[in-house]
Formats: sequence, C-alpha cells, structure tokens
Amino acid sequence: MKTKQKIDTVARDLSDEVHEANFIGAKMKSERRYAALGRDYADPDKLRETAGKIKQHTLEHLDQYLEQAEASFTRNGAKVHFAFDETAARQKVLDIMNEKGCKSMVKSKSMLTEEIHLLDFLEKSGKEVVETDLGEFILQIDGDHPSHIVTPIVHKNRRGIAKSFEREGLGEYNDDPETITRRARAHLRQKYLDADVGLTGANFVSAESGRIAIVTNEGNARFCMAANKVHIAMVGIEKIVPTDRDLALFLNLIGRSGTGQQLTVYNQFIGGPKRPEQPHGPEEMHIIFVDNRRTEVLASDCREILRCIRCGACLNVCPIYRQSGGHAYRSVYPGPVGAVLSPLLAGNRFPQLADLPKASSLCGACNEVCPVNIPIPDLLLRLRDKAKREGASEAMKGTPKLGMWATLCSQPSMWKTALTMGHTMNYIPTQLVPHPSAQSWQGTRKLPKFQGGDFRKWFKNRKKK
Repeated sequence: MKTKQKIDTVARDLSDEVHEANFIGAKMKSERRYAALGRDYADPDKLRETAGKIKQHTLEHLDQYLEQAEASFTRNGAKVHFAFDETAARQKVLDIMNEKGCKSMVKSKSMLTEEIHLLDFLEKSGKEVVETDLGEFILQIDGDHPSHIVTPIVHKNRRGIAKSFEREGLGEYNDDPETITRRARAHLRQKYLDADVGLTGANFVSAESGRIAIVTNEGNARFCMAANKVHIAMVGIEKIVPTDRDLALFLNLIGRSGTGQQLTVYNQFIGGPKRPEQPHGPEEMHIIFVDNRRTEVLASDCREILRCIRCGACLNVCPIYRQSGGHAYRSVYPGPVGAVLSPLLAGNRFPQLADLPKASSLCGACNEVCPVNIPIPDLLLRLRDKAKREGASEAMKGTPKLGMWATLCSQPSMWKTALTMGHTMNYIPTQLVPHPSAQSWQGTRKLPKFQGGDFRKWFKNRKKK
C-alpha cells in the first residue's frame, strides 16, 4: 500500500538500527512501569483518577492559582515574570542575562525551552549555552533534537555516541557506557563552574508555598544552580498544582510512569533565592511563566491534554511511536501526547500538523497508562474532526473517501447483500474494483467467504413468536 502520510514515510525510511533502538527502548520502559505500579499499589487506577481530577480542577481555576503562585514566589524573594508567547519568553531570558552581564549559561533538561527554541536564540545572541543532561548534551554536540520526552536519545546507541565524543575531542573512540559518562562528567564539571547563570524547568509548581519541584536522575539541575548567582526557572503555566500535599501524589506517579522507578534519584524543591543565613546558592531567582498558546488550548474542547505531566508513558506503550520513533512527529512533543498537543500549540499552523492525530490505532493503551487519566483517544478523534471541518489537506493525504462506505452501511438491504456476496470480490481483477480505496484494500487482503446468517434468521423467527 502506498504511504502518503508524512509519519508513514519517516517510519518506512528508518534504518534497521534506529528502528530497533526505538522499539526496544520504548518497550522496556513500558514493562518496568507496569511492574512498579502493580507492585506498590493495589489499585493504581484510583491514583490516576485522583491525579487527573486535581490537575483538571487546577486548570479550571488556573487564573486563581497563578495569582496565588505569584504572591507566594514574591513573598519568598523570587522575581516573577509572565511571557505570552515564545518571542517574549526568549527575550525575557536574554534581558535577564544582559542585565546581569551574563555571557554563559548551563541548563538542565526542559521541553519548554525546546518548544520555544531557546538554545538557538541565545547562541545567535552571542551567549554560550551548555546542555547538562547527558542525553541533551549528546544531542547538542550532534545538532540533533529529542525523540522522546524523558529519554531524548532513545534513537541512538552507544557506538554512535562514542563516535560523537571522538569527533568533539572528548577522548579516543570508546563505547563503554561508564567511560562515556565519565568523560561527559569531566567536561561538564568545568562548565558548571564557569557559567554565569543556571536555567532549569520545573516538573511541578506549588501555588500554596511558591516552590518549584524538579526531578532528575543525574543531579544536573542542582549543579546548574549550585555555583551560579542567578537562577532562571522557565515554566509552562499548566505546571501548577494547588498545594504541597499534592506534590506527594504526583512525584510518586511521575517516577513510576516515566521510568519505572519508585522515586527519581534527585527531587528538589526550590522556594526562592538563598537566604542570608545560607552560605551557598543563587542570589537571584527568576520565575518565567510561559503561556505560548496554552490559554487557547484551555479554551478548546481538548483542554484535558494540559493535565500532562510529561512522563512519556503514552509514548512507550504506543504501537505507532514504537514503529516510527519521535522524529516522525515533526514537533517537540512526540507520541500520543504530541499528536494532540503539537497541533493545538501550532495555532495558525494547525493544518501543517493536522495529520498527527491520525497517527494512532485508537487502541486506548495511552489512556490506560496515563498517570493523570487523559482521554487521549477521544482528543485524537476531536482533532480529526477539526481537521475534516477545516479541510486540512495534510490530514486528507492517503485517506480514502468514505461516502460510498457510509451509504452501504446505512442501507440494510445493500449491507446484507454485500455481506453475502462480498467474497466474490476476490475473483474480480483489482483494476476493475469500482473505488480507489477498495482497490488499495483489495490489493493486500482477501475477503473470507460469508459464514453468517444464522443469527439474523433466529432473530427474525424469534420476533414472530
């Protein structure tokens, strides 16, 4: 069958090596996740429902919680900024760096900074930016982009990474994982000490106490702040939760859902710059709350997608993601969550990404594993309907017209005849089949001989009695 959708084309052209890395990497995490939740909780679905309700409540009262969070951070001594779009968000970071005379930055992993292309902007503005998450660092030296929300280099293997390190002068070729890690650590250690400012994201924000929660397995976010006088935290407005007590639930879910860990190795709670009695830490803390079309998503009929806590569980379990990999989604957020979120965040560019909601089998696995119970299959159907109503050509590619099928299904006499006589299609030459979609289908499949009819006869006679 011809592959006309872009995601099909990318999946078809993947090398065997990359395809295998994507498939195995995603499958392993999914199995570990099932084991972690099932081992520790008798009814994990109750947790998912509770977490989903908390996030949905927060979204429906987001204006109130944003005001509360601003007041809490200000009380703690942090400076709060709001950025309506990606241009404002990038410029705010640059303004802070220029105001403080900062020339270099170390940053921890943040999907939001990928979304607004912050690294490219700062480098073009003459600033040095170094990614400190090991996966992101490898992507940076390769000029590549993440293909997974949690494990950005799931599409790479150690042989390719060893070649990259050799090319960048980080030692002779050696594909031993421990050696690669030691070399990266030695290289990044000096960058931490030389940088002027540290930038992090935030996994959650407590409106009650004005604290951000950051979870990592490498501790690099902590190092980004340790030696710098200025800390910038860039946060999407949907990351807020009402209270500190809520953090316990979400921290337990994000570790188990993302990597199968009971808890991530490093969990930090940052509530402002260092106090006078504290000897170390940033003297300034800036919080930048970024909208970038999130309020438009909130106003749409797909607002539930803003509950997402970026654990990547839906990617790992998705049969489409396992076959195609993250780059096939042509956006920052891949997988099922990306198929919903990316077209919505695209704004006027929705037609360009309108094919992504069709990159799903609608099997429902993404909904079953989502720690905040997002009804992703329902949202995908709503976006398919939106693409149809708006006539998005990208979504129509490779899609047969189903008017004839609809007529067949809505006429009982025609439907019965088709069921009875359908197997005769097997003997008709493909080029004589009356519809292009039926020709395509018939080219790769054979219809079984009709074996039914007994139920209809029984039901008809039963009604007469």
